[in-house]
Amino acid sequence: MRAEFTRSGLAMCVSLMALMTGSAHAQTQQSSSKSGAGTVRARSASSGVVQNAAVSGPAGSHVTSSAHAAPAASHPKAEELVVRGQKGATIASSATKSSTPLIETAQSVTVVTRNEMDIRGVLTLNQAVRYAAGITPDLRGGVGTRYDLFQLRGFTIPEFLDGLRLQDSPTGYAIAQIDTSRLERLEILKGPASALYGQSSPGGLVALSSKLPTDRASYGSVNATGGMFDLYRVDADMGGFASKDGSIRYRLYGTVNGQHTQLSRTGSRRFSISPSVTFGGNGPDTFTLLGNYQYDPEAGTYGGVPLQGSLKPAPFGGYLPRNFYDGDARFEKFNRKHGGITYIYNHRFNSDWNFSTRGRYDDIKTQYRSVYNAGYWDSDSMLPRYGFGTTEHTRNLAFDSNVHGKLRTGPLTHMIMAGFDYQQQWANETAGQSAAPDLNVFAPNYDMGIDPLETYARYKVNSHQIGVYGQDEIHWGGLVLTGSIRNDWFRSRQIEYYSASNSKQTPSQITWRAGGLYHFKFGLAPYISYATSFQPQTGVVQETSGATHQADPSIGKQLEGGLKYQLPGTPILLTAAGFHIEQTNVLVSLPNSIYNTQQGLVHSDGFEFEAHIDNWHNLMVEAAVSVQRVHDDSTGKPLIQSGRGNASLFGFYTIPKGRFKSLGLGAGMRYSASAYGGEASYGSVKVPQYALFDASLRYDLANVSKSLKGWTVGASVRNLFDKNYVTNCLAYASYGQEFCYYGERRNAQGTIGFAW
Repeated sequence: MRAEFTRSGLAMCVSLMALMTGSAHAQTQQSSSKSGAGTVRARSASSGVVQNAAVSGPAGSHVTSSAHAAPAASHPKAEELVVRGQKGATIASSATKSSTPLIETAQSVTVVTRNEMDIRGVLTLNQAVRYAAGITPDLRGGVGTRYDLFQLRGFTIPEFLDGLRLQDSPTGYAIAQIDTSRLERLEILKGPASALYGQSSPGGLVALSSKLPTDRASYGSVNATGGMFDLYRVDADMGGFASKDGSIRYRLYGTVNGQHTQLSRTGSRRFSISPSVTFGGNGPDTFTLLGNYQYDPEAGTYGGVPLQGSLKPAPFGGYLPRNFYDGDARFEKFNRKHGGITYIYNHRFNSDWNFSTRGRYDDIKTQYRSVYNAGYWDSDSMLPRYGFGTTEHTRNLAFDSNVHGKLRTGPLTHMIMAGFDYQQQWANETAGQSAAPDLNVFAPNYDMGIDPLETYARYKVNSHQIGVYGQDEIHWGGLVLTGSIRNDWFRSRQIEYYSASNSKQTPSQITWRAGGLYHFKFGLAPYISYATSFQPQTGVVQETSGATHQADPSIGKQLEGGLKYQLPGTPILLTAAGFHIEQTNVLVSLPNSIYNTQQGLVHSDGFEFEAHIDNWHNLMVEAAVSVQRVHDDSTGKPLIQSGRGNASLFGFYTIPKGRFKSLGLGAGMRYSASAYGGEASYGSVKVPQYALFDASLRYDLANVSKSLKGWTVGASVRNLFDKNYVTNCLAYASYGQEFCYYGERRNAQGTIGFAW
């Protein structure tokens, strides 16, 4: 199986490499007179995620960004941001829905650029966020990679793609996973953000930006990657002008990849393609269509190992190996199909006012079945198991439209925004379970025959959310005041056919945000902000009178204050922030009852520090430290899975001249503090702290021979010293189930690429 898996992957890699490289040579001749650096223009008043993010240039190319670059004659200077090569890491749009320098943003935001992802060899969103402060990473360890599972400031957070929410399924199986090869950048917005985005987590959100057509006449790249665990991967990206004047532009990118997981007998495969076209060029009206189809025929397994046997010794006195598989190879299945289409339209009325609207339709189908261990032992060698499976289908609509403009009232400048958004989801699921034979861990049989699944649940959900919002950013000298307010109306109806239940939710909620910041001329910017959020909950609440009703949304509140410092004229940014988050109205189960109360309170208190040097004098540095305490008042314990903080440092330096010119070398360290894993039979579970090391290398082959212009090679390795560690545990003593998850083993990969 392993040989066939690898051969088929290599065959697809060779075919796609040949096709794209041939196209590359043809287009290189056409564009040889063009500048090598792409230019992206994004008005500071434009709404949402900047749509014209540029393609990465060849390795070693200089990337610059300036908030004060001279614009073209047709673009007013006061409203234009010019970014060459890539949008800089000191500018973000997620906090205000407009491109705003981070030094003028009264909230914590971490930016991960395309360049950083390429240097570190990032393959998943889980890997991309590991070097950000406040992250509790890899909640399913190195095994459950089919979903993006991490926490921010102690809370699970949603993902937004191109300014629109990626809606989770009601039960969490038909969930999109965006391949990072599609992304130009990502922004981690920390703290409540419902005042602009509607229902969201108190911890924040992740805003993903797709690669879209740029204003370069011809460009592209092809990268082939191979590595440990039979990794094969080809990423291809090409685009340019479809008309002579550049009024019509296109881009096409895709990936074919696969790999065996670190468990025996499991693997993953993916095929993804994303075409896009933009009409309007640099004119006042632009319209972009973006399509995507992603097919995951398999995506590993999702199981863990018993706590006794990973974090603690097993009954036989030892530990299970990191490649231990608790499932059944023939029964195991995970199949996901995700299709989507997005539109983005922008209209510029004049130098001060513009209108933006965007929308997306997603269709996600998942077929999933697996055999899991029960989290405890029957004897010194036997693990009880059970079968589970589900078929889920979701269809999601999301729209967001807003008007953004500038007003002046005396000495004050107002950046005004008013908007409306709408989300709808249709979802259905059929779930089943079955008995499974116990597994002898000393002589595992992975083809024992599993009983057919017996359906125990079938549901249908229809939900929608309508939101209206407004924002005012007031500038007076170095003072920046921001106020946002929003009203949401959420409706949901769930029908469960087996239990004949029919439940409805109809909450509405007002959320708001206020912040103040003063930017001194020497680069220092102290700030303070207060923000709120809300999240709908599923459950029935029983009042003291005995009356019952559907649960109200949980409410999040955050007070954050901090300092930011950007060395004038450089991309060096330092940030420090302290925060206090409260989440109220949290459901708490009533003893011996199917009902709940809404008296739960969770609070998260912490401090974060980050330092970013974005390609300054051939140096890139990402440093982060966080300390946090997340507490659940209903249990008197920390919130399960929450960590106590993290620290990381990654540096990458490119030699500018001499014999080793354009050789880039990088190394990183990431530390995760201890985390709370629930209550086991022996008491509270403490997941130990751990520290890991990574390394990266990149070289431009044009320095070997001019005939190799455009060719680069690179390598990266995660967990360099192959540390054996546990990332997370889920222990529920009341159910007798105690699971843990081993972290990612050493994983090295090498890449060769051609860019034009």
